[in-house]
Amino acid sequence: MSDTTMQGLTLTQRTIVAGRASLAGQRRGLRACLPFVGPAVIASIAYMDPGNFATNIQAGARYGYSLLWVVLLSNLVAMLLQALSAKLGIVTDTSLAQACRDRFPPAVVLAMWGVSEIAAMATDLAEFVGGALGLSLLTGLGLFPCMIATGIVTCVLLSLGNRGFRPIELVIGGFVLAIGLAYLAEVIVAPPEWGGFARGLVTPVLADADAVWLSVGIIGATIMPHALYLHSGLTQNRMPAASLADRRAVLRFSNIEVVVALGVAGLVNVAMVAMAASAFHQGHAEVAEIEAAYHTLVPLLGGGAALVFALSLLASGLSSSMVGTMAGQMIMQDFVHFRIPVWVRRLVTMAPAFLLIALGANVTESLVWSQVVLSLALPVPMIALVVLTSDRRLMGSFANGRLTRIVATAATAVVLALNILLVLQAFGIALPFAG
Repeated sequence: MSDTTMQGLTLTQRTIVAGRASLAGQRRGLRACLPFVGPAVIASIAYMDPGNFATNIQAGARYGYSLLWVVLLSNLVAMLLQALSAKLGIVTDTSLAQACRDRFPPAVVLAMWGVSEIAAMATDLAEFVGGALGLSLLTGLGLFPCMIATGIVTCVLLSLGNRGFRPIELVIGGFVLAIGLAYLAEVIVAPPEWGGFARGLVTPVLADADAVWLSVGIIGATIMPHALYLHSGLTQNRMPAASLADRRAVLRFSNIEVVVALGVAGLVNVAMVAMAASAFHQGHAEVAEIEAAYHTLVPLLGGGAALVFALSLLASGLSSSMVGTMAGQMIMQDFVHFRIPVWVRRLVTMAPAFLLIALGANVTESLVWSQVVLSLALPVPMIALVVLTSDRRLMGSFANGRLTRIVATAATAVVLALNILLVLQAFGIALPFAG
């Protein structure tokens, strides 16, 4: 296609044309990959949302580097699950919610939808309140007006979806870049103790019952139920594949994007814990709230570090609110064939956040609780995803191999086991481990 013709196309149309050229072998190297970059970048925002800030700050401040292994393990599991979600959309041209609706009994589908809606609300609580908190820290305004401003900005950014998939992918990609650069700067300002850092990544330790609680929160903040639903929908019919070979090529590009995008998200999460461990663990282990972390950074590392922290929190909140609303829309329309305007959904999901703040709830504590709720809801899409992508009648030759099934099943079992420990702790039952 000539350059003149390309200039008359929208960003989304240009991306599709470039993708077809890549599939035809007319683009090589990085240029071949670029048209397929987008879905995993959007999904990766779910792994850098304000819930991660809350759990990672608490993990680093209280336990130093000792919970880094939970962050690493969570991120590796996330890569596998997001790759499976993307594969489902690419191979079947259906989202995870659609596939569940088509394959499972109506009662099961209704229960899955209910659990998923609860998870979506917990997600939105973390993202919306976190973004408003970042704006409040930057401007000095109260949380309520900042929540209203955050809701308005999110709705404006979501309107970009009317122009096709590419504008939103680029905007969210810009937010990912901003968050990544912010935490690169934080690690440079507050470098970790590398010996403890390395031990924390590879040594599984749960020091006490609270460490179990926090670990489940980290998993809930890292492996997100709504991201599993959303990713399959984002890859569904995104890049038309004319043949089986084309579909395999699209899947290969998708897997590359998943590894890179979630690798960046994993590094950001590791950097969050490392910064909190370096800045707070010795002498400020009591820092457990985002506001306290911001104000403590000023005398410890200077106003610049605190400013970067607040900016990254705002970028995280705005972008993850967009992603959470997109996922909520997809969950509703694909499970129960019901669709409402984006601004209506935005208003409905904002309501619990306003209620909590009006009741005087602790912001960071609410964020951590929301991540625990997400972790409890997580086995539902995880189990469905493993079952569906292992079904040869649905996936054909793309069905999961034996090794993938084993690893994915083991990952689901680990999440279930941690959730069981959390329930036992909630009922006051002693946990069978020692730090």
